[in-house]
Amino acid sequence: MMSTVPLSRDAGTHACRVGTRADALLLTAALILTAACSAPNPLPILGQVPPFQLTDQTGQSFDSQSLDGHIWVADFIYTTCPGPCPMMSSQMRRVQLSTTPNISLVSFTVDPRHDTPPVLAAYAGHFTADAARWHFLTGEPSRLSDLGLHAFKLNSVDGSLIHSTRFVLVDGARRIRGYYTDTPQLLHDIRQLEREPS
Repeated sequence: MMSTVPLSRDAGTHACRVGTRADALLLTAALILTAACSAPNPLPILGQVPPFQLTDQTGQSFDSQSLDGHIWVADFIYTTCPGPCPMMSSQMRRVQLSTTPNISLVSFTVDPRHDTPPVLAAYAGHFTADAARWHFLTGEPSRLSDLGLHAFKLNSVDGSLIHSTRFVLVDGARRIRGYYTDTPQLLHDIRQLEREPS
C-alpha cells in the first residue's frame, strides 16, 4: 500500500508538469497567431513625386494626374540597353500579370533623343505591355533628369545612359513608399499598400 502513494503522487506531479508545458505551448501558439493577425507596420513615406507632363508611347501627352488615386510602379530604362533594361521590363511585365488592373506601371526613358514614341511603342509591344496600365514616357531631357534625380532620387538623364535598376513604389498621393531590386518584395508591398487606408 505504501508504494502506491508515491506512485500516485509522482503521477500527479508528472501530470502537473505536462499541463504546465501544454499551457506554455498554447500560450506561445496564441502569441504567434496574435502577431500574425496584427496589422503590419505601414510602409514608410520616402519622398514626393511632383506633378509632371511628358509624352507616352502613343505620342499623346501624359499628365501625372491620371495616376492620382492609383498605386504605381516606376522604373528608368532605355530601349537599346543591352543589359539590365530587358530584365527590368520583364520584371515589370511580371508585375503587370500579378496585379489588379488598377495598378499602373510607368517606365521613363533615359535616352529621350532615341526613344521616340514609336520606338517606345515597339519596345512596349515586345513585353506585351497593356497600354491602359503601362506607360512608357519620354520628353525633354531636363524634365526627365529632374524627375530622375530630385523626385525619384535615382539617376540623372544626361546622355550617359547610366541609370538605376531599382523599381519605385508610389501610392495614390504620389508618395514614394519603397525601392526594390526584386519583384517578390515589390508584389508583397503592393498588396500591403492596397490594404492601407487611403
